[in-house]
Amino acid sequence: MSGIQVGEEVKGLQIPIIDISGYYSGSYEKKLKIAKEIDAAWKNIGFLVIEGHQVSEDLVARAHNVSREFYDLSESIKSKYTTSPSVYRGYIAMGGLAAGNTFGDRKTAPDYREMYTMSRENCDPSDPYYGSEEGKRVFSPNVWPVEVANFKEIWLEYYSAMDNLGKTLMHLFALGLDLPEDWFDSSFDKHMSVVAVTNYPDQASAPTENQLRCGAHTDYGALTILKSENKPGGLEVMSKDGKWLSVPMVPGTYVINLGDLMARWTNDRWVSNLHRVANPPRDLAMDSRRQSLICFFHPNYDAKIECLPSCTNAQSSPKYPPVRTREYLLAKIARQQET
Repeated sequence: MSGIQVGEEVKGLQIPIIDISGYYSGSYEKKLKIAKEIDAAWKNIGFLVIEGHQVSEDLVARAHNVSREFYDLSESIKSKYTTSPSVYRGYIAMGGLAAGNTFGDRKTAPDYREMYTMSRENCDPSDPYYGSEEGKRVFSPNVWPVEVANFKEIWLEYYSAMDNLGKTLMHLFALGLDLPEDWFDSSFDKHMSVVAVTNYPDQASAPTENQLRCGAHTDYGALTILKSENKPGGLEVMSKDGKWLSVPMVPGTYVINLGDLMARWTNDRWVSNLHRVANPPRDLAMDSRRQSLICFFHPNYDAKIECLPSCTNAQSSPKYPPVRTREYLLAKIARQQET
């Protein structure tokens, strides 16, 4: 369907559109076919587009609408929902993040964006996983703006949809890696994923030197699930020959990209690729407001990320030492907040 409509653009980027509906209704053979298509995409460029994902477009529209209402509030109201940068909950104002700082040894300009973030709700404090000191820090309370009707309810519904989709993708990942379908279940049963909505405002005046909507970086977790708007100044991915190429936003689909932890798990069989969000051309800057719904799908905070048995052999020994999810993410997040 959508592959025919934008096939040339997607082919030029080597980003396939993969229909995952067969996972929900098909046989093991259909699941395996989808998984092998995903495996090929991850080896090539680390990005793909999925359709047949079972996330309601009505839910997507409602999440966009309440988020836009929030961003239309005054800065004084939005700032009430700012928390400590280390918490990663609530509102992050313009200039509060610099994603480019997380890649390589460099200091970049702050990103031209603002963000609201949330995570798992109602964690049972009697469960030591959530009630321990580390668990309380990881699953700190969400911050909900009261000025926007149904904001909390809609975002909790969206988080649940991302929870289901993320786990589905991890099942397909396991099959693509020649592992049992449930291989990753124990690493994601209490995952520390974050759902965010980012607002890239119109640019009334030109950004500062070297300032982008979001600086060039790789994502940190297992995978990222993105739903964005088709406006000037959007997502770009680095091609193998070092060129920045635009990623088309296809209606009814999600853009999925691989994160660093998944690349480490696979011993770089799969690619966590460099990407950024570009500024709009100056003649379109006042009609370029873009909003993105993003799920950063992270494993459990204590998951041990080490080379998978299907990704090492006599010719390919493990490249990376084992690392816990939380330690890796904290180091990256701290650098992103150095603005």
